[in-house]
Amino acid sequence: MAHRRVPLLPSLHIDAQEPDAERGNPQEHPTGPPESNVPSSPIAAQDHTGQDGDIFSGDFFGDDYREEDFPGWHEGDRGPVHNASGRQGVDNSEDSDDDGEGNDEEVPPRDRPDVASDRRWEPEPAPYAPPSPMLEDFGLGDDDDLDPNFRSTADGTTSRAPAVVIKFGGAAGKIYEGAHGRRTGYDTYSASVESNTPINPYAPFTSRMDWEIARWAKLQGPGSTSVSSLLGIDNLSERLALSYKNSVQLNQIIDTHLPTRRPRFRREEIVVEAAQESFDIYFRDVLDCVKALFGDPEFAPHLVFAPEKHFADEEHKERLYHDMHTGRWWWATQEAVERNTPGATIVPIIISSDKTQLTLFRNKSAYPVYMTIGNIPKDIRRKPSRQAQILLAYLPTTRLQSIPNDASRRRTLANLFHAAMGQILQPLEKAGREGVQMTSGSGEVRRCHPIYAIFVGDYPEQVLVTCVKYGDCPVCPTPRDELGSGTPEPLRGLDSILDALGKADEHPSVFAKACLDAGIKPVYHPFWQHLPYVNIYRSITPDILHQLYQGLIKHLVAWLISAFGDAEIDARCRRMPPSHHARLFSKGISSLSRVTGQEHRDMCRILLGLIVDLRLPGGQSPLRLVRCVRALLDFLYLAQYKVHSTETLKLLKDARTRFHANKSIFIDLGIRTHFNFPKLHFADHYEDLIEAFGTTDNYNTQTTERLHIDFVKDAYEATNHKDEYVQMTIWLERKEKILLHERYIRWRLAGSLPGHLSGPSGSAVEHFPHIRLTKRPSTKLLSFDDIAKTYGAVDIINALCDFIAPYRDPLLTGTRLQHAAADLRLPFNALALYHKIRFSVPSPQPWLEAEDVYDVAHVRPGYTDSQDRDIESRFDAVLVNLGVGGDVGVKGMCCRIR
Repeated sequence: MAHRRVPLLPSLHIDAQEPDAERGNPQEHPTGPPESNVPSSPIAAQDHTGQDGDIFSGDFFGDDYREEDFPGWHEGDRGPVHNASGRQGVDNSEDSDDDGEGNDEEVPPRDRPDVASDRRWEPEPAPYAPPSPMLEDFGLGDDDDLDPNFRSTADGTTSRAPAVVIKFGGAAGKIYEGAHGRRTGYDTYSASVESNTPINPYAPFTSRMDWEIARWAKLQGPGSTSVSSLLGIDNLSERLALSYKNSVQLNQIIDTHLPTRRPRFRREEIVVEAAQESFDIYFRDVLDCVKALFGDPEFAPHLVFAPEKHFADEEHKERLYHDMHTGRWWWATQEAVERNTPGATIVPIIISSDKTQLTLFRNKSAYPVYMTIGNIPKDIRRKPSRQAQILLAYLPTTRLQSIPNDASRRRTLANLFHAAMGQILQPLEKAGREGVQMTSGSGEVRRCHPIYAIFVGDYPEQVLVTCVKYGDCPVCPTPRDELGSGTPEPLRGLDSILDALGKADEHPSVFAKACLDAGIKPVYHPFWQHLPYVNIYRSITPDILHQLYQGLIKHLVAWLISAFGDAEIDARCRRMPPSHHARLFSKGISSLSRVTGQEHRDMCRILLGLIVDLRLPGGQSPLRLVRCVRALLDFLYLAQYKVHSTETLKLLKDARTRFHANKSIFIDLGIRTHFNFPKLHFADHYEDLIEAFGTTDNYNTQTTERLHIDFVKDAYEATNHKDEYVQMTIWLERKEKILLHERYIRWRLAGSLPGHLSGPSGSAVEHFPHIRLTKRPSTKLLSFDDIAKTYGAVDIINALCDFIAPYRDPLLTGTRLQHAAADLRLPFNALALYHKIRFSVPSPQPWLEAEDVYDVAHVRPGYTDSQDRDIESRFDAVLVNLGVGGDVGVKGMCCRIR
């Protein structure tokens, strides 16, 4: 039966679902007039006609919040400050997390009121109040200096390739011996493994089957005993033609026949005289690790050898920052090195360390140190699958319980850390000053200067590295009682600190006095003291995970719960409908403990919506509180831009300024007494550090946390938990050999070096969005009537005709195309439907190494599952570019549901 195009029907875009009584029905508000269509919250008041017939639009997510936007709230006699539960405001100014520690501490428990079970934890409803008219002009507000359109303009500069790229002049990155006549990385490897069998690409394994089983045994983690049991089955090895019969023989082949570009671990002892103990450190030669990364043929097409300045405009006013080589540090260091030794290639060393638990019981832990180099683009460094990070060392994890005095124990632990790191990084002193020849994966030889550039770690690690006192800023000398002022100070004076450290061999009282005057702890020869071109107080970088998500956002959530009450916040979490990329906290957020960074990310997506129209106790205006939350969320997301410009850094500074201008609301509510804690203060240094080292994804501690799985957790599980570090290092070395051999086999089978996207300085790579569907549809054939009834797609026939008509005659346009679509007859009356579609959105910065962003859209009606539970429907909204949309913003986009 053919279907003719029917007259235009009203297109249904939003589900007409029955209201859920348990989640609150706006038409049955206990105090609102049942016949009134006035929305019950300011958010729902958009496009509503007021009493005088005026049309107002906008929302409470702008920046120019005004008193008249919040009816019923006023400044004046506040009286005793109470929160929404009727309890007096909580002053948690002495919370131990405020001084920088406590990344894993729970939010202090609060007394929760008993709520009747039939209310489903719902608080008492607030009295009905019609929303106030909202203003048409929602700019940044009168008290802001930035133009209302400034943000969209600033964001647009980060999505375009640089208009001007200025490379460092002179002989920076000079090639001393070209690749002509020299072997590349894979050629050298090939000569090592194929001396006897040049035809076999899997050598030293006899066949593909032989290699695949060896790879599975070492990378999939079944354990040596399980592998030996499998291979011990009668005639299995012979039938599969394997060159090994158990895990011992397999390990012998790996150890003796597979070469590796990465150095082996070695063990040394450090003796602590005060404790009369010795401790083992397992580490690799840091120069050999640098050479391995620099000479890896996988990274050869992408390596950066000299700093650059990127600008978005021809006038050089709008500078861009993304990868490390676009920052000011590399340029300034190159100038300093060139003055002494021209023709240098800077190799920025990025070190990260973080102690982690190995077991839930017996409190066994490990202290890994990771290393990578800034010559490798950030989008490669952050991917564990690319092996751009090397495990450099395992440090001692002792607590020195044999030293009874707490102060002496802490000082000894600091000296132990710096002594171990000094031993590990000592080769960088001469190599950084004089340079050392290194060969890249393409066979080119350069004189490289490996220079310690960045330290990546949380606040306790930053304090330990910089030798400052706990509770102080690790990079500047701001007094503790002024950390919340919002005004950054210059870096600590390195010269005065080095002068104080130079007195370490004098009388202990003289040394201690000199360190006290310099504002540091008396640490005997910190590992960075003699490293060339190093300012450790410049090397401490922003930490998005611990400073923002696990720091400021954690505090903010606790403050909001104290201000509005946990019952109201949790009830609003439970009322939220399903939404794309928004997590549903079905039990609220106040009772969560040991909240992860991912959970804090999920909270940030809904946080402003939870509190935007809530009333504060005592009749106070929530104006400043909403502005404060908005400003902090703006700062959070701006700080994570993959590309920053001079203008977006102004936005970052503006967000921080707005937060400090409105934060006093929490003091007025009795929730805080001050904001002098390091995690908030360090936000003052973000703009300067982004300009120095590039965007924050160059040095995110999330990468370190992820590396714990591959280099610590899995390695420990592969041991028998006795003398584990010896087994862990051997296991890691074998795994690295297998991974290197896997990449070599791919190269051999491809016949050349594998191709990749062009690097940061290369030409732009063209991306095309594409769609992926499952092999089979989610439903069988449904008639058009059933589709309109079940999915609300009442205009499905017209939509199909409009879609098909241009394909039948691509030359038709305008009215002729409309008539052709109206005359089109469909030769079918049913469709099979897909409930999920996966699509890719081109990277906002296609000229970088960044990949496309994959997303998923769901379209699913409600149903009853096998356990007779009602599953709610889900219809995600998708923004479709109508062909006139820009790189940023929603102008030119259309929202489609279904």
